[in-house]
Formats: sequence, C-alpha cells, structure tokens
Amino acid sequence: MPRLLRFLLLLLCGLALITGIGYVALTRTTHRWFEADLRGRSLLVVTATKPLLARNWARGHEGLVATLDDITRDERVMGTAACSLDGERLAATAAYPLDFGCRWVLARLGDDEDSAEANVWTTTEELPGGRVHVSAIRLASEGKDLGRVLLVHDLSYLERREATTRNILLAAFFVLSLGASVITMVAERLAFRVWTRELRRALSGDVPRGFKPLVGDVRALVERLASERDREARGGAWNPERLRSTLTSHLEGERVIILANREPYIHEKTPDGVKVLHPASGLVTALEPVMRACSGVWVAHGSGSADKETADARAHVKVPPGEESYSLRRVWLSEAEENGYYYGFSNEGLWPLCHVAHARPVFRAEDWEHYVRVNRKFADAVCEEVDTEDPIILVQDYHFALAPRMIRERLPRATILTFWHIPWPSAERIGICPWREEIIQGLLGSSIVGFHTQQHCNNFIEAVDTFMESRIDREANAIVQGSRRSLVRPYPISIEWPVHWLEELPSVGACRRSVREELGLPEDALMGVGIDRLDYTKGIEERLQAVDALLTRHPEFRGRFTFVQLAAPSRTKIARYRELNDRVEALADEINARWGGGAYRPIVLLRAHHEPPTVFRYYRAAELCYVSSLHDGMNLVAKEFVAARDDENGVLVLSQFTGAARDLTEALIVNPYDLGQAGDAMAAALRMPEEEQRERMLSMRRMVSEFNVYRWAGRMLVDAAELRRRERVSGRLSAPAVLARAMGT
Repeated sequence: MPRLLRFLLLLLCGLALITGIGYVALTRTTHRWFEADLRGRSLLVVTATKPLLARNWARGHEGLVATLDDITRDERVMGTAACSLDGERLAATAAYPLDFGCRWVLARLGDDEDSAEANVWTTTEELPGGRVHVSAIRLASEGKDLGRVLLVHDLSYLERREATTRNILLAAFFVLSLGASVITMVAERLAFRVWTRELRRALSGDVPRGFKPLVGDVRALVERLASERDREARGGAWNPERLRSTLTSHLEGERVIILANREPYIHEKTPDGVKVLHPASGLVTALEPVMRACSGVWVAHGSGSADKETADARAHVKVPPGEESYSLRRVWLSEAEENGYYYGFSNEGLWPLCHVAHARPVFRAEDWEHYVRVNRKFADAVCEEVDTEDPIILVQDYHFALAPRMIRERLPRATILTFWHIPWPSAERIGICPWREEIIQGLLGSSIVGFHTQQHCNNFIEAVDTFMESRIDREANAIVQGSRRSLVRPYPISIEWPVHWLEELPSVGACRRSVREELGLPEDALMGVGIDRLDYTKGIEERLQAVDALLTRHPEFRGRFTFVQLAAPSRTKIARYRELNDRVEALADEINARWGGGAYRPIVLLRAHHEPPTVFRYYRAAELCYVSSLHDGMNLVAKEFVAARDDENGVLVLSQFTGAARDLTEALIVNPYDLGQAGDAMAAALRMPEEEQRERMLSMRRMVSEFNVYRWAGRMLVDAAELRRRERVSGRLSAPAVLARAMGT
C-alpha cells in the first residue's frame, strides 16, 4: 500500500501540475486575445467617429464632449478624452479617470511617437476599483496630426471570465483525480489478487513455468533473513564478550593477527621518563578494542623513541599496559625506508590519489622500491608470528597493498582479510598510479577485501575489470583468478560501545566548567569543537572560514561563540603538510583579528597531540562538533562525539563527503565547500531547542551503539569463517590440518 499511495500522490501531483500549466497558458492566451480585441475595437470606434471628431476638434470642449459621450455608450468603456499635440486635455467624459491625463499618456509614448506602431498605443493599469485597459489612438485629418483620443475600458468582465475558467479547470481536475485514483486502486487490487494466487500456487509446489526462478530466490531470501534474525536474537548486543564468543564458535578460538602501520601504544622518552602515548588515528581507535577482546598479535612499525627499550629481544611487548591482553610486535625501519615507504609512496602518492581533495599525487620510482621492500619486511614479520598453516590475518589500510599477495605466497591456506580504510577512487583515477596493476594484484591476494561503502566496493571491482585479467562474479561480488576467489564486501567501521575512556571522566557539566576555565571563557560561552590531524583532507581551513561566515551572517554570536580546534601535527616531513600548518595558523589569526577583542578569541587553535581523555572531555564540553572532511572513508570523530554525549545534548554538523554521513543522518549534513551553508548550520545548531537536540542525539546514539566496532569485526570474522568452511568442503584446506586442530594437537 505505501507504494500505491506514493504512486497516487505522484499521479495527483502530475495532474495538478498539468492543470496549473493549463490554467496559466489559457489565462495568458485569453489576455492576449482580449487585448488585441480591445485594441481593434478602440481603433474601429475612433475611425467610425473620425469625421465628427475632426469637425468638432477646432470647436473645443462643447463640440467634442457630445461626440465623446456617443463613444462611451458601450458599458465597457469607462470614459474617453481628447488630447492636443502638446498634451492639453481638450475634452473628457464625466466618468473619465483623472489618473490617465494627456501628459501621462504622451510621456509614456516617448520616442515611439513617430513610429508606425504609434497609431494605436495601449497599456493595462491597476486602479483601486480593478484593472483597466487604456488606448491612445492618433487622430489625423487631411494629412494633419490633430492629437490623441484616449479610451479607458473596464476589465472587470475579464476577471469574471477568468474566475469561471478557473472553476471549470478545478472541477475538471477533481473529476480526473477521482477517476484516476479509482482506476489505479482497482487495477492494483486485481493485480495483487492475481500475484498472491500465483505465489500461493508456487509455494505449495504447483509452480507455473515463469515463476520457477523467482520461487528459488524467494525461498533463499526468506531462509537467509530468518537465519540472520535468529543469529542476532541468540547473540544479543555486540560487545567484547560476544566477539570473543564469535571467534570461539566460528573460528575455534584462533588468534587474530593484525598488520597495521600504526601501533596502538607508543613509548616515548620524556624528561620525566618513558611515557605511553595513544596515536591520533581512527584506525587505532577502531581496532584496539577488537584486539583487547580477541587477543592475538598486532604487527606495526615501532616509531616511538623508547619503543626498542620497552620491547623484548623478539621486538614484542604486551599491551595494553596493566592489562596485557595481546602482543604488539614491532618492526624497525630505517630513515630511508620510512621516508620512501611512508612519507613518499603512501602519503604523497596513494593518500592524495584516493582522496578527492585537490592535491596532486606524486609518484617516484625510488619510493615505490622502498614500498615493495617494506611490504615484504612486514609480510615476513606476520609469517613469523603465525602458529598454524591457515591463520586469520587482518591487513589494514593502504600502507600494505602488496602484503596480502606476499603473505599468500608463503601461507596459501591463510584466511586474509584486508580492510582499506580510505576511499577507493574510480578506475580512471586509480589509473594515474604507474603501479596500479601491482597494487590491485597485491590486494587480490586477500580472501576478503573490505571497504567502508558499497560505492568503494563498486569502484574497486571497476578497477579490476579495467586493468586485470580476471573473471568478475557480480552476483557474489567476487573476483575470480584461476581457482582463487577474493570477495569484495562493504564493512562500515565504527567505534567501541561503550567507550572505555568515558569511565574515568566527570559529568558533562563538570567537563564544561573545567574546559571553559582552562580556555579563559565565561561560563555561559557557546563552544564548538573540531578534532583532527592537521591534514588537507579534513577541511580545517574551510571549517575556520565557516566560523568566519557564522560571525558575519549572524552577529548575535560575536563575542559569545568560540570554536576550539584540537589539531595534532601530522606528516610534518612533507612540505604540503607544513604549508597547511602555516595557512591554518595565519587564517586563525586573521579571523581573531577581525572579530576578537580584549580577551575574546573566536578561534582557539591547539596544535598538539591530545590523549583520548582530553579529546573526550572537549567533546562533552561543546555545544556542537563540526566535522568538515572534504573526502573521507568514514571519519570516526563524528561517532566519537555521539558516543561522548551521554547527556543526549549537543549537535553534530557533518560533511556530506564522509562515510559517517550515511549512518548519522540526524546530524546537520552540509557541503563543507559552501561556507555560508556551513555557517548557517552552526547557527542552527546553537539555536536548536534541547528537545530537538535530544531526539537527534538519541537516534544517532542508537545507531552507533548497535553498529559498533565489535559488530564490524564480528561480521568480517563470521564471513571469514563461512569462507573457511566452504574451502574445507572443496578440499582447499587439508583434512589432516583440520583434524589436528580439532584434537588440539
């Protein structure tokens, strides 16, 4: 029925549109007809009385009035007047409107006085009593121009005819709408009866020829939905316990090995000793809770100044500190390797290539050589950590596009899940990379290749179709090369729920007071917050410009609103990032100079690394959070802000170019390039009633709580388990290995 109602609504809207267009067209045509008719009638009347008018013209008032009275015997003519060539009124009937004097008419004739069209000049004007039509007809006798005869027609009869036309059209619209609705509903009911009758026959076994393929699809869909519903009902909410249970039941409790460039815990030397830092990384935010729940090994680049001192002889360290639920295996890189693999190929090449943020990717052969060498080094480290022939390996992000194929060469029975955390561009754009085939081939070493959105999956399949020799199974979203299949799946990433960093934080009110005290803001100050690495894809410049637009367009917030940007320095070895840092600082100074005064600064720029407790304290203290990414795979800052607001207040202003915009639809979605729109959205957020804030926040919190990072990881692991079961059945995994693991040997 909803589909029928939508169809009826569209039908009625179409009929209304056609009726409206018909009414406008008919009215305009009628106007043109009547104006032409009045023009002709006026000329005809003056022409017929021309001898009398010419004879009485020289006699002046008395002679002309009688003739003019004869002209006005038509009830539609309000009055007439005779005008001399110099604009003097020679005579007029008693009812002639004084609004249209001779000088008034002659002034409007202007330069047209001598044109061929000037014999008859007309116009339509409004009077308090209604519309009138004014005609000015040139009067000449024996080749001599005498003056103008003015006629004013009453158009009230035309308005009555328009009303009649409108009523007829409305009646026709009503009859057509009623008839169309009745016919549509009858047709829909008849079609539904035929459909249900045939479907009952099909499901009962009496399957007509045309329904046989459909029945199989329907039964398969029903079984799959029922299975998923039962599984969800039995499992309950996704949390660390359920994730561990999933790993145990589906994958016999095997360890998970994660390969990622960034480590979850960095040991840094400080004057006060070794300090443990948490990197500003959405990848770490998402994966670290998974590892705490599942245990296993995290293989990453050891980048901290005290990392070697805190690791054992095999480069291992137990983390998290004090909990020690999993192992961190650190891989050491030389400065040349780090510059070529990380800063060069990964972040000057692949990063701008995949982000549509107007930065030109740079590809150098020497960087590619380091990228290949470092991928090989990390793949070897992963293989050293496995304790079975068919381990479960999660390869993370664009730093390791080649690693899945390298691992596959050494561990052909491994289940490799590769998740690409940034957007995957179109085939045309990925074609810019000189080593596009090697990158795609490396990823196809995976059992499953995951992306944030279906669009990114589609782009990847398009790239494979364009550049690789392979068979694409579009029904199953799989790439087939020889006997190996690589599945391509969307897995929208999320964050842990509940966030463990909130356990030690004070209430929202206490956070508000402490943050405002730190920043020197009054207690009633309005505050917005942005949390980002200093990266050109995050739209930080556009964000500050939007604050400028807010203060320009909404002066009531000047002196009251402060936007706090926590910006962690990032990739400072790359010139583009250093330039961005300078531009952001200069822009903040410019806006503060324009709108600031005394102790008031509209922009507070805090360029430093901030630990998660500080970040979440700022989330809780702010009235709004603005995420302005110009292109992003997901953006977990948006979900962190929602998770932090257990007071169910606060407003999220979110870029439409983030993956999170597909999940958090109750945010104020903006185009970050439209500075006026973004500024207005922040103004709307600051004015939003608490009741509306609560409704929006409750809906987003339900989304984040249900679709959390444990569900994200669980879906991937369940898909991996299903894939392993199919491989066992097909003989791809050896029976002895399966039997040995089942016996615990």
